[in-house]
Amino acid sequence: MAKIETLRDLLIDELMDLYNAEQQLVKALPKMANAANNEDLKDGFTEHLAQTEGHVERLEQVFGLLEAPVKGKKCKAMEGLIAEGEEKIDEDASATLKDAALICAAQKVEHYEIAGYGTVRTFAEVLGYDDIVSILQETLDEESETDETLTAIASSINAELQP
Repeated sequence: MAKIETLRDLLIDELMDLYNAEQQLVKALPKMANAANNEDLKDGFTEHLAQTEGHVERLEQVFGLLEAPVKGKKCKAMEGLIAEGEEKIDEDASATLKDAALICAAQKVEHYEIAGYGTVRTFAEVLGYDDIVSILQETLDEESETDETLTAIASSINAELQP
């Protein structure tokens, strides 16, 4: 583990965590899309996969701007969130209930990413890395939009589950 002595070190450490988290998500999203029954949800997962691949590329760009090695460090939080999502995929539940569970798992992931990107964006801002702030803000905006889309899809799915 690298020694963290400055805010820049912490920024890079957190970017490495996010880089690994995004890479894990690239592998998990196709499974979630396959497990979804609602077409809007399937499409949402597929669209977010393309965005997530872009997030990986943006992080690589940020590492380049920081002149830091492009590498990840195991994101245990994302590993756990994805494991929870995989449990939802394996649930013995109706199609609609399974979709509600998948949305729950996906929103946990989005909230984690929103927190992570908000933090690194703020660190970059404090350090005066305006070009990096813009790149991270773009990803943060996409993560927030995905969360809003999931909420909208959940509203219709949850309405179907009303007794």
